Amino acid sequence: MTTVERPTERVELAIGGMTCAACAGRVERKLNKLDGVRASVNFATERATVEVPPGFPTTALVDAVSGAGYEASPVPDEPEEDTGANVDDARLRFLLSAGLSAPVIAVSMVPAWQFPTWQWTALALSYVVVLVCAWPFHRSAAVNLRHGGATMDTLVSMGVGVAFLWSVYALLWGGAGVPGMTHEFSLFPADDHGRADIYFEVAVGVTTFLLLGRWLEARSKRRAGSALRALLALGAKDVAVLRDGVEVRVPVGDLRVGELFVVRPGEKVATDGVVEEGSSAVDRSLVTGESVPDEVGPGAAVVGGTVNTSGRLVVRASRVGGDTQLAQMARLVEQAQTGKAQVQRLADRISAVFVPVVLGIAVLTLAGWLVAGASADGAVTAAVAVLVIACPCALGLATPTALLVGTGRGAQLGILVKGPEVLESTRRVTTVVLDKTGTITTGQMSVVDVVPAPGVTTERLLHLAGAVESASEHPVARAIAAGAASSGQVVDFRNAEGLGVTGVVDGAVVVVGRPRLLAQHGIELPAELVSAMAGAEANGRTVVAAGADGAALGVISVADTVKPTSAEAIARLRALGLRPVLLTGDNERVARAIAAEVGITDVIAEVLPAEKVAAVERLRAEGAVVAMVGDGVNDAPALAAADLGLAMGTGTDAAIEASDLTIVRGDPRLVADAIALSRRTLATIKGNLFWAFAYNVAGIPLAALGLLNPMIAGAAMALSSVFVVANSLRLRRFRPTAA
Repeated sequence: MTTVERPTERVELAIGGMTCAACAGRVERKLNKLDGVRASVNFATERATVEVPPGFPTTALVDAVSGAGYEASPVPDEPEEDTGANVDDARLRFLLSAGLSAPVIAVSMVPAWQFPTWQWTALALSYVVVLVCAWPFHRSAAVNLRHGGATMDTLVSMGVGVAFLWSVYALLWGGAGVPGMTHEFSLFPADDHGRADIYFEVAVGVTTFLLLGRWLEARSKRRAGSALRALLALGAKDVAVLRDGVEVRVPVGDLRVGELFVVRPGEKVATDGVVEEGSSAVDRSLVTGESVPDEVGPGAAVVGGTVNTSGRLVVRASRVGGDTQLAQMARLVEQAQTGKAQVQRLADRISAVFVPVVLGIAVLTLAGWLVAGASADGAVTAAVAVLVIACPCALGLATPTALLVGTGRGAQLGILVKGPEVLESTRRVTTVVLDKTGTITTGQMSVVDVVPAPGVTTERLLHLAGAVESASEHPVARAIAAGAASSGQVVDFRNAEGLGVTGVVDGAVVVVGRPRLLAQHGIELPAELVSAMAGAEANGRTVVAAGADGAALGVISVADTVKPTSAEAIARLRALGLRPVLLTGDNERVARAIAAEVGITDVIAEVLPAEKVAAVERLRAEGAVVAMVGDGVNDAPALAAADLGLAMGTGTDAAIEASDLTIVRGDPRLVADAIALSRRTLATIKGNLFWAFAYNVAGIPLAALGLLNPMIAGAAMALSSVFVVANSLRLRRFRPTAA
């Protein structure tokens, strides 16, 4: 029976109160229990992406999250400014905890500093640290306990609480409160003082180290999301709109499609549009990463967020608000950062069962030491160490932080990743199929060779031919007109359908087109020009002949020129171990010539748009994992059919929509950069997961065997989270490498 996909709507929720990956998993499970709802919760971005049936009330989603013990609110259309409040709160808690913990740890570790009532001073200082500074851990543990759940904060709260309460018990009833009492500090827990041992240094030390980890984590997450915030900040805030011929400065949100607006030198282009008046150079580096300013004039398209460097422009708005290229870029980056890769889903499943298992191990450790005859404080110490060392915070951060940084770095380079699963697809790619026109070539005809007849200068040939062709709209004619340094006025212009054009320039009757048209006007081409035409056509070029007043002027070769970076792009792909294939609807001869110029040996030519899909499927049937690169409407089906689709951002919306990766500017070198960055990001995720697992696997047995002081365990746990985040931040330094 065929299953019919029901239409869904996407809702984005901001989730508050999450402190670890287990929290995210709890919220996700709660949302997914709702009928028809599919949710994915990302701990790093504190967002929930929810697919709901049309008309599904958002309040039901918010209530479900509240029922799990967390806060939720719809993400506003206009992104709110990140004030860094979370970072500041974590910083203040850490500094207060560190200031109060330092004397407690110092006096506990150095017997010579233990004055007669040092333990009571330690109690007073520890009380503030454990109850005030560590309050977020206790609050989260209590909320989850009330809802029948347990998270990493449960482990932390129990570990810190047990160490503190045991110390209070030892002070009041165990003999540790006697003036003059001293005890040594060791990397390994001691079991020779009985109930006289106190562990205030463990309670405050674990709290301080964990708060340090939380602060560094919050700061790193904020830095990791800086690329998205930078994208959102690129747009202009206000705009000078022309209304009834008068400039009126209004907020950019009031600009409407079709309205004219003015962009002065140094100002940002307010939104996507087409230049109506003026000419200037536009700096696109903020949006596309392209360092060379783009010369624009009437009829040229401009993108919102780019900067006008020189002349005054009058632009007609073509897209506004969420439809602009800048908004689409930001949306793609955000979707990629809030999604989940398969490796992250695995980590989430492990985290969901990890906490209950650790609680069980801690109970068994406590019981085992007591049964083995150890003192109560020794058994408690080992159990606390298990609770602290086992917190898999690093496991929860391993994937989302790398995704956050990797996709953000991609956006800075002009590479937009649609979703985290795309990163895993790049690992398996073996073959890259590249469309010719607009990807390897510029997609625009231009003059590539000029051969004048004996006794004729190149300047005269281009002057006369360019003048006549300037009156034609044919792509070849436009290329010749553009290639002429200057052209005169043409009169008596005529178009011979399928053959060429004629006209009078500077009193001379000029004929440009096929040799047959020239022959009709009594012009015969000399042998050297016939040979030049044959050679150019053999290389896949379009060649036209020109003559004036019955004599040959020469021949002009026109072709879709190869992008200057295409050969380097192919070399980079080969350096990554990938096989490039050229796919085009052009004839075999033209395709082979282009392929040879850029270094491609495998060519599939003369295929219709529908046949491009078949070509991709044929390569897949041969065992290749195919990435398809294209930019046209006719490439969209093949982009969707490939294992990985990469669209050139200079192409059509249909191609971009069908792709997995979008190259913002038309530089094919970014194809190799996109694959290299994706692989690097995936490798970082795997490295993070390895160290997170290795840390827990190695640490828990040591703690259970009584070989780990709980305070050292707390420091190691905090540092493991910092290591994972710091390792992910290395992706910010990713640089494209030349082949």
